[in-house]
Amino acid sequence: MGNNESIAGGQKAVPDKETYVWYKKFMREYPSGLQTLHEFKTLLGLQGLNQKASQHVDQVYNTFDMNKDGFIDFLEFIAAINLVVRGKMEQKLKWYFKLYDADGNGSIDKKELLNIFMAVQALNSQQTLSPEEFTNLVFHKIDKNNDGELTLEEFINGTEEDQDLLEIVSKSFDFSSVLKIIYNGNQPDTEGRFPSNLVTRLI
Repeated sequence: MGNNESIAGGQKAVPDKETYVWYKKFMREYPSGLQTLHEFKTLLGLQGLNQKASQHVDQVYNTFDMNKDGFIDFLEFIAAINLVVRGKMEQKLKWYFKLYDADGNGSIDKKELLNIFMAVQALNSQQTLSPEEFTNLVFHKIDKNNDGELTLEEFINGTEEDQDLLEIVSKSFDFSSVLKIIYNGNQPDTEGRFPSNLVTRLI
């Protein structure tokens, strides 16, 4: 936390001052310095998901658990904020692809995309498309060889070339509401206590 240099891939790190704010919030919620998967789900009110959606929320958590020790520590947490809020679009698309690719075989099929979007809806209720509509739209626009699967290259190139689709994908993974919940310490933002310009400043 001692500098404000760019981190991996050229994305700009969250400024030191903002990092300290997040650190205080994180340590207040998790005095051990570690957040468990259960705590992650409890924080976001995600205990009641169906099995498939729950598995993909697990996957969101696991992508942030970079050392795979079963916990998210503060460094992993701030790296997640850097990626979600300040990361370059190509970095975000690579992360989205990793989330979609549930079996880790290097490609996405319609079932994987449908299932993860169900989990996305649980995290972010501000969706205008159903999971089926979203899945069909993505494959219609960027599955150029019609083989029913998307490679990382197809996904990134196809999404970046279609501004409408890029906007839909980006909005689908808008985690600002999640960050507000974390910032407020389990309390819904009913009293305007979350500084509304914080996420704006981070972007």
